[in-house]
Amino acid sequence: MIRALSVRQPWAAAITYADKRIENRTWPTSHRGAVLIHSSQAIDRYARQHPPLASVVRGLQLDLGAVIAVARITGCHADDGECTPWSATGHYHWALDSVTALPLPVPWKGRLQLWTPKAELLETVRMQLDDATAAALADDREWEGEE
Repeated sequence: MIRALSVRQPWAAAITYADKRIENRTWPTSHRGAVLIHSSQAIDRYARQHPPLASVVRGLQLDLGAVIAVARITGCHADDGECTPWSATGHYHWALDSVTALPLPVPWKGRLQLWTPKAELLETVRMQLDDATAAALADDREWEGEE
């Protein structure tokens, strides 16, 4: 089943438009597969302390409260040192791949933790993806909300 993950800006933009392929969380996930990347309403005011981030977000409009990308969660591991420059010490590192930015952000209210998107949201997102991208992320049953 497809899930959604709310991520504070500017981290959501770093996933969507740059090479941030590790999402840092204090809890692990067993979910593998498609995930909607939702930019939360909140901005992380401590993000300035991460130097590579400034070059990523400069000039970007940071959409808030919207689904802005789709991706796949391919793994999750406990902190093993800095596996990427985006990794945070003491966190679980969620591995992402096949990140695809949506042409238009889809306004939607997010939630804490991984959440299950409604069929209406999935259809709106699906309409923005080409067939190859949708197929690479999930089979048709997942887009219809079935398991």
